[in-house]
Amino acid sequence: MKFSRRNFVAAIFALATAFTAAAPSFAQNAGYTPITPAQPTEDASKIEVLEFFSYGCPHCGEFYPALTAWVGKQSPDVVVHKVPVSFNGYFQMLAPLYYTLEVMGEVERLDKVVFKTIHIDGNRLADARARSEWATKNGLDAKKFDEIYNSFAVSSKVRRAAQLTQAYKVQGVPALAVEGKYLIGGKDFAETLMITDKLIAKSRSEKSGKK
Repeated sequence: MKFSRRNFVAAIFALATAFTAAAPSFAQNAGYTPITPAQPTEDASKIEVLEFFSYGCPHCGEFYPALTAWVGKQSPDVVVHKVPVSFNGYFQMLAPLYYTLEVMGEVERLDKVVFKTIHIDGNRLADARARSEWATKNGLDAKKFDEIYNSFAVSSKVRRAAQLTQAYKVQGVPALAVEGKYLIGGKDFAETLMITDKLIAKSRSEKSGKK
């Protein structure tokens, strides 16, 4: 059979297409999805991990203890940031709560309390009065809490979080992203953290190779 230049080019194109199509499947089999395009991180000297979550997500609440313990074991070159998603009206209403606690320096103390309040105590914190009463009950100045919750600074952070959620193509929570390149979600908690550890090691090796 005569193998024309046209057939040769077509064959090379088909082979390249096959490899391109196979790449995401390979990555997904490894437990993560490549983020395309890769997203910039805040500090190039660190390995950045983002946790996409919502206080309104029961699975995020279940993941919280394991994730918190895991974060506590990380090396200084790893930085973990939380990103509250706004998939629906309820999640959008809770997103400012995280940033309000962050501004007030109360995330570490009250993160777990928020999950308990919503998913165990049954208080959804779904309106301003419920949130203000919750703030007072937990030792916060309710007036200051409300002012920060409704502030331009917090609303700007919520908008930025929504942009990140879209850029990272997050479809569900909890989900972790590593170094703006890899998204891990839909796995059990232990597997999620194991895959994240491997991607951190991979990123660390890549950074070391660039020095």
